[in-house]
Amino acid sequence: MQQKKDAPLRSDAQRNRERILEVALVELTHCADAPLSTIAKKAGVGQGTFYRNFPNREALVLEIYRHEMQQVADSAAHLLGTRTPEQALRAWMDRLAEFAMTKAGLADAIRHVTSAPGSPAKPAPTPVTSAAELLLRANEEAGTIRPGVAADDFVLAIAGLWQLDPREDWQPRAARLLDLVMDGLRTGAPGR
Repeated sequence: MQQKKDAPLRSDAQRNRERILEVALVELTHCADAPLSTIAKKAGVGQGTFYRNFPNREALVLEIYRHEMQQVADSAAHLLGTRTPEQALRAWMDRLAEFAMTKAGLADAIRHVTSAPGSPAKPAPTPVTSAAELLLRANEEAGTIRPGVAADDFVLAIAGLWQLDPREDWQPRAARLLDLVMDGLRTGAPGR
């Protein structure tokens, strides 16, 4: 019997899918051209299970990207629940920097699958922009940043993170860059 497209996965099928994604993230981060057969084998699933979940390399890479970006985005609400808005924003920026640096190999894989003619476009960072919007509005309400900062502008301002070389000592430079952005956001804040 064929499973409906929108039907939830059985628990064992969901575990297989998650295992494939975990292994693929590690393998593709190390080598953008990692063989899919190696990923399936290391995930402990057969070729049929692998291709049922991810019919091609593009589908796998784009799902990893989507999943990882969603994890970063989801951390914003958690941080707001455990810290002041200003601390949450700065901690989230650090989380985004860590994602950018530790997933540099994945960026190579994304470029490979989205640069070929007829390939799918790289997904927009919508969850990240939404998370930034949540954090910016919380800070605006708290009076800790200037009013009216657009999430798109904020994401563009911190895009320099992706220019850092993850093979170097990137943490101090990322911290300086993000502190500079925070200082700019604080300028003109009504609560200061």
